This record gives sequence, structure tokens and C-alpha cells, in this order.
Amino acid sequence: MTLHKEGFATIALTIIFLLVVNLGVEYFTPGLDWLHTLLLVASAVFLFIIVQFFRYPKRNPTLTPNQVIAPCDGKVVVIEEVVETEYFKGPRRQISIFMSPVNVHVNWNPVGGIVSYFRYHPGKYLVAWHPKSSTENERTTTVIRTGNGVEILFRQIAGALARRIKWYVSEGQQVGQASEMGFIKFGSRVDVFVPLDAEIKVGLNELTTGSITVLAELKS
Repeated sequence: MTLHKEGFATIALTIIFLLVVNLGVEYFTPGLDWLHTLLLVASAVFLFIIVQFFRYPKRNPTLTPNQVIAPCDGKVVVIEEVVETEYFKGPRRQISIFMSPVNVHVNWNPVGGIVSYFRYHPGKYLVAWHPKSSTENERTTTVIRTGNGVEILFRQIAGALARRIKWYVSEGQQVGQASEMGFIKFGSRVDVFVPLDAEIKVGLNELTTGSITVLAELKS
């Protein structure tokens, strides 16, 4: 287990802030050892929580070209047929995964291929489970065309707590399945859109492991 690069600055600033607070309280309240100890313990717990947000586990995915894997850790909260209006402008099967603050926040590419479309959309910060979060919140939309010509669309969606999305892909880039795609600080939601004839391999409320869990199998 290592720490993700997106957390370095946040963790450093947190440590500096906690040091200033602890030293300041100790300076202005001499002799109150119980208060200093309590604050030190609370600071250690708070720092631990911040650090665990940025953990980056080592994983060994099984790569299969005709499968769509989970782009993140979390829980499946939506499986439904929808009309995707940004890129496909037609019906697709949507699988949405909610990332809680305790999940790993790294995002992986669900399939390998060429990035045929990418857009960043500034927006609101509705809670991740709000019906309009996928169209009104800050988000990115990425489409990857596989070697078989099938296009898979997925969205990183910011929520009320997660207000910073990072991505490491661009249009025309060749990406590998399960390669790192981006990061959502403090968790939120990722939507995946697959063809209607894809065989769904997960169920509602099922927990997913990013880069490991198979969401769907594509028709050959």
C-alpha cells in the first residue's frame, strides 16, 4: 500500500495545520496537559483519516478485451436503460458506482483502446446520489473505442464533498484496460455506459473493486 501523488500536498498542509494548532494551544494554555493530550489524539485520528483517503493499493487485474471492468471502488447504485445525450445521443445501459469517503479514490480505465472523446464540464456540487448529479455536477466524460470498435463511455462525477476531479487521459491517447485514468478527491460517483446487448455481470448494491470487478461482458 502506497500513497497517491494527489494526496502529497493535502497531507503536507494538514500536518502543518495540525502542528500550528497543537503548538498554539499548548502555548496559550500552559499546564492543561489533559487538553494537550486530547488535542494530540484528535489530531492523530484526523491525520489518519486524511491519509487513508489517498491510499493507493497494488492490484493485479486480469485483462480481458471483451469485458468492462469497474473504474473505481464503491457500490453499484444504478443499473438502468437510459438515453445518453452528450455523445451517443441514444439508448445505453448505465451502471453507476457510488464512492464513499472510505473507498479508494483512484479511477481506472474500464476498457483498453483509443480515447475517442474527452470533455471536462464545470458544474454544481449536488450530492452524488441526486438524479441530476450526472448531468449538472462538475464532471468529465471519457469515451474509449476498443479494438473491436465498441465505444464505452464513463463519467467521473464530483459530489458535495468531492470537489476536485483529476484526469490523466486526452483525446487520441492509447490507454490500457485497468490503467490509471484519474482521481476524485474524497470520493463521489462514476457512471459507465455500455451497449444494450452487453451482458451485465453485477447487481444493485454489489460492492466493486476498481480494476478487478467485471461490470459487463461485450458481445464479440
